[in-house]
Amino acid sequence: MRIYSDIGVQVADVLLPRKGIDLRKWATIACDQFTSQPEYWEQVAKEVGNAPSTLNLILPEVYLGKPEELERIQTAQKTMRQYLDDGIFDVHSGLIHVERTVNSKTRHGLILALDLEKYDYSPGSQTLIRATEGTIVERIPPRMRIREGAAIELPHILVLIDDPQQTVIEPLAQRSDALIPLYDFELMQGSGHLKGALVADLEVEKQVIQALQHLASPEVFYPKYGVGPEKGVLLFAVGDGNHSLATAKACWEKLKPCVGMYHPARYALVEIENLHDPGLVFEPIHRVLFAVKQSPHNAIRRFFGEDAVTLTDYHDAHAMERAVKEQTGKSQTFGIVMPDGYATATIHMPASNLVVGSLQAFLDDWLKQGGAEKIDYVHGEDALYHLSQQQGNCGFYLPAMDKNELFRTVILDGVLPRKTFSMGEAIEKRFYMEARKII
Repeated sequence: MRIYSDIGVQVADVLLPRKGIDLRKWATIACDQFTSQPEYWEQVAKEVGNAPSTLNLILPEVYLGKPEELERIQTAQKTMRQYLDDGIFDVHSGLIHVERTVNSKTRHGLILALDLEKYDYSPGSQTLIRATEGTIVERIPPRMRIREGAAIELPHILVLIDDPQQTVIEPLAQRSDALIPLYDFELMQGSGHLKGALVADLEVEKQVIQALQHLASPEVFYPKYGVGPEKGVLLFAVGDGNHSLATAKACWEKLKPCVGMYHPARYALVEIENLHDPGLVFEPIHRVLFAVKQSPHNAIRRFFGEDAVTLTDYHDAHAMERAVKEQTGKSQTFGIVMPDGYATATIHMPASNLVVGSLQAFLDDWLKQGGAEKIDYVHGEDALYHLSQQQGNCGFYLPAMDKNELFRTVILDGVLPRKTFSMGEAIEKRFYMEARKII
């Protein structure tokens, strides 16, 4: 492994399943997907069967808070050690170039480890590595129970760089002479194709690192965003897996006094992607409330005020979606999906800069007042409509955020409201493939 401390990067020793293991069964989707659709995970378990799989090394969050949670955690941690003892893994030292194709889109990434000493998820953080959305501290302890007893980490964390000139990741696709193929296969459950190759040429690795160092240099960073030294340089912005990286940070801070600064748990394995990759599309994260106890129309009027909001009913989902997407000006519009129809709410004097912020403030208050029992954050319109049209539920449809505004907004305004955007729909999320020892 090699460490480039100025940009918080470690070129890690990566674990991949040895030759002969069925990679389609090995790779599974991020644990925080399909959290209200246990049938998805049941289908995955059926497909995997008894084969070696990352499914056996994670806790799908659909099981968080369920009676079987502790047993699943203990089994996953035991299986990690068993896989290591049985020689399931081969070690590959170096950067790994990743190519993911799904829904007719291809995006590229790079596997490396980030220094948790240069990461802070607190609001107002000025560190090199930052969260892009608010971190719910209460969500960290259950995830710490998984990581603290784990021998390896498996990342579903996607971290963004703002590289409009495409200097870091994109040149690797043209350097087949410097890449050693590692895997190339179809993912399960219609989630597309995954391809990975080791960056074997140290000179090419050096070029990647130098390109990252260039992006992080003050003489490039400050003019780019029109800010001064009062703002810290932001090189890596967490796109997906914010709470997983926050959990790694919390575990490291707890462990650090006992082990010192030179320990594998100081780093976290991630995939970095370029914000300007044409294959990377920002999707909204919709909301669903369960066991709703009162009319959403009445609750919205009460929270925002009769004169500050306009509610419009629709019988057609597409008309509702158009109204949300076509909203312009200072007003903000979100959609409402109910078992018996659709509606939009237009907020005329929003307190938040983003519609998701206005909606989330309302939902937090409504839940606090006992208006519903539970909230879930869902990716994709199919899941939204499937869940929202069940009796007693209510969904909220949001527009997508412009990805080109992400870095500037985080630099100038701090973290976004939680669950503001998603890097693709649910089936496009990162699959667990690579691993790394953290003991």
